[in-house]
This record gives sequence, C-alpha cells and structure tokens, in this order.
Amino acid sequence: MDKFLTVTALRRVVQLTAFVFFVYGAMIFATFYTDDKLTQALPALSCAYDMKGGDYCALIPLQHQMDHRVSTLFTQNAGAMEAFMGTLITIGTVALLILILNKAFCGWLCPLGFFQETITMIGTKLGFTQLTSLSRETITKIRPIKWFIFLFLVLILPLLTGIGFLGHEWGNPYCSICPSRIMTTAMTGDMSQVYISQANGGYFALSLIADLLFGLMIALALFVRQPFCRICPILPMQTLFKKIGLLRLVKNGSSSCESCGNCIKACPMDIYEIQDQAENRNITHSDCTLCGRCVEFCPHDGVMSFKYGPLTLYSSSKERFKKRTKIDKWWKG
Repeated sequence: MDKFLTVTALRRVVQLTAFVFFVYGAMIFATFYTDDKLTQALPALSCAYDMKGGDYCALIPLQHQMDHRVSTLFTQNAGAMEAFMGTLITIGTVALLILILNKAFCGWLCPLGFFQETITMIGTKLGFTQLTSLSRETITKIRPIKWFIFLFLVLILPLLTGIGFLGHEWGNPYCSICPSRIMTTAMTGDMSQVYISQANGGYFALSLIADLLFGLMIALALFVRQPFCRICPILPMQTLFKKIGLLRLVKNGSSSCESCGNCIKACPMDIYEIQDQAENRNITHSDCTLCGRCVEFCPHDGVMSFKYGPLTLYSSSKERFKKRTKIDKWWKG
C-alpha cells in the first residue's frame, strides 16, 4: 500500500485527471470545443487544435495577437491600447494562474509532460538503459533553446508575418511544430495533424519539423526524462512571474545538507543548482516544474520543502526517504 502513498503517486493521479480533462474535456463538459473553457491562456501545453479538448495554452493566443493585433501598430497606425490589449489580458491571466500554482502547471497538469513521463515509464519496464542525469555542460547548452523558441517562434516571426514581411504560414510557427498538437489530436483519434504539407516551402518545412520533432521526442523519452520539457517555450513565460507564485520550492540546508546529489538524480530536469547550499530560500529554478521529486528523495529532515505562502505542505524526511528509495527500487526492478 505504501507504494501508492507518495507525492509521485499523487502527482500521477492529478496528471491523469488533468490529461483526461484537457484532451477530452469538451466531450464531457461541452458540445463544442470552445464552450466553457477555463481560460484561453493556460500555462501548460493543452492544445487548441484538439477539437475535443477542454482548454488551450497561452502560446496560440500570443502568436495570433502578435500577428493580428500588435502588428497593427506598424500597418494601421493603431493605438497602443488597441494593439496590446489582447496580449496584456493573456499575460495577466498567465500571471494570475502562476500566482496560484506557479510552475506546477508543468509538473502536475501539462498533458504533454504526462505523455513523456508515461513513455519513460514504458522504457523503464522494457529494460531500456535510462540516462539518470545529463551532464551540467549539456544542460547549459540546452537551456537557451527554449528562450530562442519563445522569442522567435512565439513572438518575432508572428509579428513579422502581421507586418507583411513573412508569409501566412509563419503566423503561428510554434503551434505548427508543437508535439502537443500531434499528441492531443491523435489521442482523440484525429490523425489529420500528422502530415507533410506541400502548399509551399514554409508549410513543408514546418510540417516536416513537426513530425520529426514528435518522433524524436518519443524516441528520446524512452531513455531521457522529459526531453521536450527542457526546450518548451512555456518555461520562459512562467519564469517571468515565478517569483510571485505562492507555491515554491524552499531549501534550508544550513549545516544539514551534505550535498549528496540525491536531489539532482531525482530531478527530471537535471537542475544542478538545487544542491547548492541555501538557508531558508526560494530555490524554484526557471527550469523547475515543481514535481516534488527532489523533496521526496532528500534524505535529510526539513532540508527541502514545498511551501504555499507561509504554509509548509511537504518536507523532506529521513524516514520517508528510506521508504521512497525502496519503492523506487521495486518499480525499476
């Protein structure tokens, strides 16, 4: 029974519930996919291309706003308020949601994150050799990619499209290559998003990248934890507001932390900074998804903890660490 009484087990239940809602929500709660959505700016990859989905992420409205609204500053001499109002509403909604749950949208709610974790669990059970952690040098090289994707594919290219410098296919380039678009639609039996477009060179390139990226993500997820999450452009958006989030990861190492490295081995995003000494400080890194595994696998009492405002929700414990290690060995065995 103890195998099911862990933070990870609870997170799996929440992830599965969120996956069902985001991928099949309109089938359950509404008659048309835009009906009764919670928001059009969720900081998780819930795809608007999924016609049966219950929500969609903030990246598609941001791209459309760059293309159709912000661009009017240059093409129609529109006022700043008219041009930026939609973008400000989207960003404000994201900020509000991050205030409530911070980056836990990635670790607990994102359907694409859950999909990758499921593939990794399948790889483990099939006996594939898992890369426990990527090197610090590799992580340093990977981290800027998500900012490049966010700045260029979500903001700059759609804006240039709206101004008229680029063709229509660059109006929402990130959505055109996003693995969530293929995954969420395929999960509802819709295979229309798996294609190679021959409309023009731009459409051809984007559709080819999308198919290759989706296949590569699945292949890598068999061996590497959260391969796409490491370059996901949602992370930069969340980083802008993570300091205001009520939910946070706090480290109070003082003399108790021995820098054993267990937290890094447990972290699916290989955040080496979490082993650094810190005394009662918020250490929610820009790559952190607040999954809680570092807290679960810390062998020292009270060194790592989840806090919501002033409240401590969960802290590291020597006894819980011993039980959690046995459970992990049982699963991998």
